[in-house]
Amino acid sequence: MDIDSFVQTATVYAIPVLFAISLHEAAHGYVARYFGDPTAANEGRLTVNPLKHIDPFGTIILPLALAWTIGVPFGFAKPVPVDYGRLRNPKKQMAFVAAAGPAANFLMGLAWMILWVVLIQVFHADQGNFFIKMAEAGWMVNAVMFVFNLIPLPPLDGGRIVTGILPMSLARPYARIERYSMFVFIGLILGMYFGLLNGFLIRGMYAVHVIWQTLVYPLQLLFN
Repeated sequence: MDIDSFVQTATVYAIPVLFAISLHEAAHGYVARYFGDPTAANEGRLTVNPLKHIDPFGTIILPLALAWTIGVPFGFAKPVPVDYGRLRNPKKQMAFVAAAGPAANFLMGLAWMILWVVLIQVFHADQGNFFIKMAEAGWMVNAVMFVFNLIPLPPLDGGRIVTGILPMSLARPYARIERYSMFVFIGLILGMYFGLLNGFLIRGMYAVHVIWQTLVYPLQLLFN
């Protein structure tokens, strides 16, 4: 990859990625507090300040290294601490806490698409405009995070949602998969590298993009 192109791409994606992970993690903490667990609040994690959520290795070093070497910018943020035992109904409410992260990404992606429409139709920005590229990166990053985190494997949000839905006899053994988080992440990286997850991710991103387009369509009519 050309170094100049890499730096330009990293610059365009920096703000969307930082806010995508920050709001994703903060959303977990806000919903956990709503259901009775103030752990994230007590540790100062209920904030959109990216510095509170960045993991130096997982958020910066690993994604850049993977993007440069194999073209798969996989990474992770510092997880918001949640003490599920302090939730009023731990098994049921853990699913809501888990779903809050992807829900935040869905809303952020919609916001970036609204910004894209405003830039195009109100300010008549062209496709080469830096902020147009950033808006496109914004909805793309959030689409990826929304779909990827819904993969039904612990420790991903989708896995915890499934755990919260399953009957206790199945939920307990299913939740034990989280003990092997490192192996799950390695498997997911390899799955993306070899294209095994491409169908799921592409179809999921297309579906959420269609939903966003449908939601912003009245705005486009307004500006036309």
